[in-house]
Amino acid sequence: MPAKGFLAQSQKDNLQKALKDSDRSQFIQRILMLLLMNDGKTYQEISEFLGCSCRSVAYWCVHGDPDNLESLKDGRRKGNYQKATNEYIELLMEVIDKEPSELGYEFGRWTTARLATYLDKRTDIKLSGEQVRRILKQKKYAYLWAKYSLEDKQDPIKREVFKEKLLGYLEASKSCPERLQVWFWDESGFSLRVIRRKNWSKKGSSKKVTGQRSRGRVNIMGGVRYHDSKRMCYFIEKGNGEIFYAQLKKLNEFVKKEWVLAGNLESNFSENGPVILIILDNASYHKKKVIIEAIEKELPNIQLYFLPAYSPDMNLVELVWHSAKEYVAHRLFKSVDELKNLLDKLLNQGELIIKWGRKIKNKGNITIAT
Repeated sequence: MPAKGFLAQSQKDNLQKALKDSDRSQFIQRILMLLLMNDGKTYQEISEFLGCSCRSVAYWCVHGDPDNLESLKDGRRKGNYQKATNEYIELLMEVIDKEPSELGYEFGRWTTARLATYLDKRTDIKLSGEQVRRILKQKKYAYLWAKYSLEDKQDPIKREVFKEKLLGYLEASKSCPERLQVWFWDESGFSLRVIRRKNWSKKGSSKKVTGQRSRGRVNIMGGVRYHDSKRMCYFIEKGNGEIFYAQLKKLNEFVKKEWVLAGNLESNFSENGPVILIILDNASYHKKKVIIEAIEKELPNIQLYFLPAYSPDMNLVELVWHSAKEYVAHRLFKSVDELKNLLDKLLNQGELIIKWGRKIKNKGNITIAT
């Protein structure tokens, strides 16, 4: 126990100055312990005066250094002592970008607990999964949904050639739509069966939802026109060559009607009307010989332009389907007709607002946005 008057005048002055300048209660309390001890107060008297334990007073009066005010500060205020070395962090950054299978593991993804276990074996530094998570957060990493990639199945040369031609068509259609229209075409389906993945609920309990699931599905075939984002979508039973051809005839009639309303003669449409370039995927019924021949004979204004294999990202209509599915997500429909009516309003009557600059996984207007 320090004796009365153990502080030199300079030490006392420094403590009093720090007492006035500090706004941290624990630091102030420990300075007062030394000053009161210097005045001859006992541990018991100091503890009663400051409202703390005798044990705390005894500790700080012995370990507090009046010549080093940092010794009076609680080391816990500095945060957790970091055990991770620079080498540990560098190895973590190297491992996080590798697939677990590359390192001999059978699981498919890294969790912070698995990373901590692996790095413990490599470095003998044992951290918790939470500590690893904080390091990753500092390095701007986040735990996000992974994106399925089609890159290993794509031909980059064919994609580049296709993209160059497509951009030329798009530019021409925007500057002269009366001569060329580019339509992005595809099929999609919307189900009455609603899948709820997440709900807000109190911690420790899960919200219960009805187990009844409506059966029914609405299939759609249609497209979006590039220069004005006009959508034409048709409800179909299923996708096949005959239905595909029937919908193209409807599209041809729609464009012809526009042509006539603009003051042109219907009889001149086949010869002088716009070329309707349909961008679509390689579904087998899109390429049926009998369908191709019928289009060339009966619908001369329509030309099919097929996407490179595994390239849905170049089909703008994928963004239309995705936006519509986001809109109807988590909604309950009593019947297929109710779902159809809503989809008709969204897709054909222009009520669906689409953010054309979005990028969604491997779909959407990733390569053709303007």
